[in-house]
Amino acid sequence: MAQRGTGPDFIEALARGLHVLRSFSPAHPTMRLSDVATAADLARPTARRILLTLEELGYVRSDDAGAYMLTPRVLELGMAYVGSLGLWDIARPHLHDLVARTGESSSMSQLDGSDIVYVSRVAVPKLIALRVEIGTRFPAMVTSQGKVLLAALNFDDALAALAERTRSGLPAPSFDESDLAATLAQVAEQGWALADNELAPGVRSIAVPVTDGHGVVRAAVNVTVHSAETSLDTLTGTYLPLLQETAAHISRDWAQWQARPIERLHHDRSTA
Repeated sequence: MAQRGTGPDFIEALARGLHVLRSFSPAHPTMRLSDVATAADLARPTARRILLTLEELGYVRSDDAGAYMLTPRVLELGMAYVGSLGLWDIARPHLHDLVARTGESSSMSQLDGSDIVYVSRVAVPKLIALRVEIGTRFPAMVTSQGKVLLAALNFDDALAALAERTRSGLPAPSFDESDLAATLAQVAEQGWALADNELAPGVRSIAVPVTDGHGVVRAAVNVTVHSAETSLDTLTGTYLPLLQETAAHISRDWAQWQARPIERLHHDRSTA
């Protein structure tokens, strides 16, 4: 259901339009009008007007059979956020360097509700049964990056995030609150998290946090390996120090980017 605002300036039509966009997912990449109306909890005429508007704006398209799907233009919405942070451009060379040193894929994610969302990735060809690209979502609790990002929150906020419905297209993992509290406390204390065959068989990853100029955790970076090829000892003993070094460099460079003079910011915006 679309969010119902309480403020006097809340624009319900905008909220409904955004909710229609969020109704599409990896499990439902193509939907007919009736499907969209049901998923967004909207009357069919309302859903139809929203879809036609989004189609005219270029965010959705329809086929001859009357099915709707998102267009690549939707990526502009997310990439505007990533670009505004300066994070991807800063992280990219560091991730490339890490991948060159490990021979394994590396990604950066941020937390969105109960999911992580991939905001950057440098991959190498591996026989891992997961398709990952920028914008991919996974339930946070079964990923190393998700554990790192949840551990950066106070426990009540972590529970509130996990209470949100996953939009990854995968089943929401169940958890025991006491076990979760212990896991997140351990991750926060040690500064890294491991996910071993939790997301999918054969997928093993380790992640560490990336902080902004104020020391606040804003993202996580990982190294992902195939469990049949790379041992836990290699992951924690060899790759973890390299990953921590990479995250420190990204955090340092991001802090410097955020500390740019206001005049430089204004210049960048005017020439963008």
